[in-house]
Amino acid sequence: MISKQYYVYNITNINDTVLYIGVTNNLIRRIYEHKNKLLEGFSKKYNIWKLVYYEIGDDVRSAIEREKKLKGWTRQKKIDLIKLKNPEFKELTFR
Repeated sequence: MISKQYYVYNITNINDTVLYIGVTNNLIRRIYEHKNKLLEGFSKKYNIWKLVYYEIGDDVRSAIEREKKLKGWTRQKKIDLIKLKNPEFKELTFR
């Protein structure tokens, strides 16, 4: 059985002033879509594309629950979470 991976991710704009949390099963594709403004909505409107945080799991329901939980957090709590793994808010890359 092939296990799928699901990603809960946080992206921001170039000035790190707007945060967006999403979930996907293909993080590389999703970040490409955000960077190239291929997705209508919040991220396109506010030019949000810089990946600063992500978590990986193998259960879609858990990923969606985690996304909802993080979206309910205060802005400061979200920033603190990002800074645990990425204190300088550098754009994360992956291969």
